[in-house]
This record gives sequence, C-alpha cells and structure tokens, in this order.
Amino acid sequence: MKTNKILLLVLLPFILAACNKFDNTSDTAKIRFLLTDAPGYFQEVNIDVLSIKVIINDSIYELETNQGIYNLLEFVNGKDTVLVTDEIPSGMLSQIRLVLGENNTVMVDSVVYNLKTPSAQQSGLKLLVNTEIFNGITYTYIIDFDAAKSIVKTGNGKYILKPVIRVFTEAVTGSIKGVVQPVIARPTILAIGPSDDTTAVFTDTITGQYMIRGLAAGLYDLKFHPDTAFKDTTLLDVEVFAGQTTVLDTLRFE
Repeated sequence: MKTNKILLLVLLPFILAACNKFDNTSDTAKIRFLLTDAPGYFQEVNIDVLSIKVIINDSIYELETNQGIYNLLEFVNGKDTVLVTDEIPSGMLSQIRLVLGENNTVMVDSVVYNLKTPSAQQSGLKLLVNTEIFNGITYTYIIDFDAAKSIVKTGNGKYILKPVIRVFTEAVTGSIKGVVQPVIARPTILAIGPSDDTTAVFTDTITGQYMIRGLAAGLYDLKFHPDTAFKDTTLLDVEVFAGQTTVLDTLRFE
C-alpha cells in the first residue's frame, strides 16, 4: 500500500483559467513533490490521492501524479515518497492543490474508520507557496502532512480529516534529528524558533527516533514533553543551517 499526506486551507479570490497542459516547452522548469508525515498515534492514516495541480500565472496546470492510497505513517522521520515529477512553465507559482478521492480511512485499535473529508476536496486542498519559478531549475517541494493534528474524533465516535500541512523546500530549510530513550517516554517535541514559530512532532513508537524538517536557519529551543512518568526536558539554542541536518546526541529520560 502506498502512503501519502498533504494539504491545508485558505481559499483565494483568483479568476483562474481552465485546467490545461502547456504547449510551450522552451520556457519551463522541473518540479517534484514528495510526501512526508509527522508521526501520530494511529495504526494507519490512508489518504486517497487523485491529483496535484499548481496555479502558475493565474492558470491551473494538472501535473502527472502518482495516484493511489497512501498510508501516511509509512513516511515519518525523514522518509518520503514521490507524488509528482513533471515540467511546469516559468512564472509565479502561487498555489498547490491536492485533490483527494473518497477512500480515506484511519485505523485505530485495529478497527478501520472512514474519514469524512472537507468539501474543498473537489477543487483541491490548497497550499499557498508564492514562489517565482525560473527556467531550467529543478524545484523539489516537501508536502508535510501532520497526521496527528489532522485526524479529529467526533462525539459520536467517528473521525474527520481536517488537514494540517506544511509545504517547504529543503534547499532553503534545515532539519533536526535525534533519538529519545527509553522509547516508552514517547515525548511530544516542540521546536520553537527565533520568531516563536513552533513545529511539533512525535517520536517513532518503535525506535524513539524523531526528525523535524522544514525549519528556517537559526537557533531553536527544543521542548520534550514525555509521558507523565518522565520529566520534561528542554534543549536550548540548537542551531539549524539551510540545506543541512543537525544531528543531536541521544536524549535519555530518567
């Protein structure tokens, strides 16, 4: 089974051309979209990906997409999968749209539940980018789907998909990775940046590994909030460099 994740919100007041494939191949760039996930406390989160579209110069282009049902939890702690490798015209890339099908599910305690998805899925879940695309350059974007925050349980025992997603390129962002022991501590990890921007992840439930991707260069405070049997821990001034991964020593909870 494949896995995927991605998306977010915000409708923009665009007057858009109909979906099309451009004919002029002399003024193009290459683009790749990879799917990754922040770990969550589910057995599976399966997302039905139909297509990815981009809005460039106020026109919509549907890209060659690896359609399928992706289990997001297969792509955690630095793992990802390729959703798109295609060419696009140069110009202003304002928005990415992820179009989902109806076969979205979550597995909890070995029981599979259908995920009710937003009505916006017909036109595509919208991610804002606003980046200039230049001729002859290859652009790789990471679609980071936060499964833990995106699945909401309702009062009647059903589950709703409310996608929480970041999109970033690793050429201009950095990462932090490490390991927590013992694994049963299972902390929530908050990376708090220079402008108090906060990114949250969980550790892998088997290995204790974690990886926080898509961070702007700078100093970060990492706050570890484990299960109540262990004490909270904070690491101050962890430095992140663009295009690099900062590897931390194993953190051991008492």
